[in-house]
Amino acid sequence: MNIELFLARRLNKQTTNRFSRPVIRIAILAISLSVAVMILATAVVTGFQKEIRDKVIGFGSHIQITHFSDGNSYQSQKIIKIDSLKASLQSVDDIIHIQSFATKAGIIKTKNEIQGVVLKGVGSDFNPSFFKNNLIKGDFFQYDDSITSNKALISNKLAKRLKFKLDDKMVMYFVEKPPRVIIFEIGGVYETGLTELDELIVLADIRHIQKINQWETNESGGLEVSVANFDNIDKLTEEIYEQIGFDLNAQNIKEIHPQIFDWLKLQDLNVQVIIILMFIVASFNMITALLILILERTHIIGVLKALGANNWSIRKVFLYNSCYIIGKGLIWGNVVGITLGFIQFYFEPIQLDEATYYMSVVPINFKLLHLFLLNLATLIICWLALIIPSYLITKITPIRAIRFE
Repeated sequence: MNIELFLARRLNKQTTNRFSRPVIRIAILAISLSVAVMILATAVVTGFQKEIRDKVIGFGSHIQITHFSDGNSYQSQKIIKIDSLKASLQSVDDIIHIQSFATKAGIIKTKNEIQGVVLKGVGSDFNPSFFKNNLIKGDFFQYDDSITSNKALISNKLAKRLKFKLDDKMVMYFVEKPPRVIIFEIGGVYETGLTELDELIVLADIRHIQKINQWETNESGGLEVSVANFDNIDKLTEEIYEQIGFDLNAQNIKEIHPQIFDWLKLQDLNVQVIIILMFIVASFNMITALLILILERTHIIGVLKALGANNWSIRKVFLYNSCYIIGKGLIWGNVVGITLGFIQFYFEPIQLDEATYYMSVVPINFKLLHLFLLNLATLIICWLALIIPSYLITKITPIRAIRFE
């Protein structure tokens, strides 16, 4: 039988005096609020990172294979034997989809406006799920290998700026010798909230770019590769790079948009600061509560010492007692944090300015691993912080303690 644990349970059942009761309640409240804040901060930041990352990936997939001469240009250079290149990549593990694409800079001209854009050409192998999920008007036309479609997909920002409606004609000019003109029909309008890319990308049939560039139907500007696990993206990029030709380059989405992913990485620092502050708040409140409990039960400590209990055994009694307080705080903190998170996830009461935050609502992304680690870390750190204050028990002598009331 664990005597220390038994005594700790008995102490918890005893009615505390007027002074220690509010101190213990404040300690439980502090731990609860700290855990709830940490859970919500982690869920919001990871949700924000996931939303932005998924939007950027939706525009360009996880990994892009392009010609080395492309650089940072929007003018795709020709890659021949694209089918054999796709077939060679099928053996790479973790790849779930490969699609052809090509880009070309163009100018949209209306009666009153001129707008520079990038025409992204896609074919029948294109996965439209991202744009379908962000479609607000019209429909996404699945492009066919046999027929060239004049349907185009533009963003809501471009549609408002250029005053386009569904089924309107859109004239796009390309700087060539001689200049080329294509008349598209607005088939759908999307909105992702990622302003920089919404104002830039227009989706259309890849055959238009192939025709302007005088390419064959089996030639394109590159391949977009989707992978199953984002965490392995760096390793897969190197593996793909080793398999493709010397004149081709493989870049993952983090390398294509480094400024966005560096910005997202900075959000981790905000969470770390919040977590550290919450740990400090919870630890100090628990230290205060433990000192009050020790002073309140000085008489009991003296009796236990008189009966032969050693200092460490008595310290363990109070540490077990403190674990009860910490555990209660953890339970209420999880209940509050997870409940508030689910309310935001399902009912979205807190809205955001999409122009500033790239999304219209506060995102929530719960991960069981994060919840487990936060609870475990709170328990361990608070408990370790109590070991030094519990040393006060060794300074209490039985004679003075028994006389102390």
